[in-house]
Amino acid sequence: MSEFAISPLPAEEVALFGDLKRNWGWLLAFGILSTVLGTIGLGWTASEGLTLITVLFFGWLLIVGGAFQLVDAFYCKGWKGVLVHVLTALLYILAGYLIVQDPVLASATFTLIIAAVLIAVGVLRILMAIQHRGSPGWIWALLGGLISILLGGIIIAHWPVSGLWVIGLFVAIELLLNGWASIFVALAARRAAKADVAGAARGTAAT
Repeated sequence: MSEFAISPLPAEEVALFGDLKRNWGWLLAFGILSTVLGTIGLGWTASEGLTLITVLFFGWLLIVGGAFQLVDAFYCKGWKGVLVHVLTALLYILAGYLIVQDPVLASATFTLIIAAVLIAVGVLRILMAIQHRGSPGWIWALLGGLISILLGGIIIAHWPVSGLWVIGLFVAIELLLNGWASIFVALAARRAAKADVAGAARGTAAT
């Protein structure tokens, strides 16, 4: 007896994937690639490589985006907001240039901002947990807030050295999580595709 006869998928789950049931292999390949890149990135984090690459990429994005916006401004004559448009473009280009010129300083600055955000988010989570004290799951919100503050504190305690690995570590973890999620979704779509085939076979047999 097939696995679908033992544990058939709900009809709404089978219908959820649409064309992905035919193209699940591409998503699976992407998930595997993302997982591999994330794993490599974790190794690069120790050598500062991924952090600097990420910061440089962001800097060039600002430069290219600012350049396109500046060119676009020449096609906006008569628009009252064109001055702000131009100033924003120049600010993007300047920020991108400064990042590309000194990616180490930029990564240290970004890392300090990340640490501050983690601490702020942690405090807000703790306040929310206290407000909902006694409600289901409030202890997890409290724990999450404490962990966020702890992470932010660790980053600040090791700053500016932490600026050489924090961003790369976060990018690597994101690649890993995205890869795993894509693999799981692709396998679920594959299962749904098999359920479609099994359902069609049962329908043919019934007729």
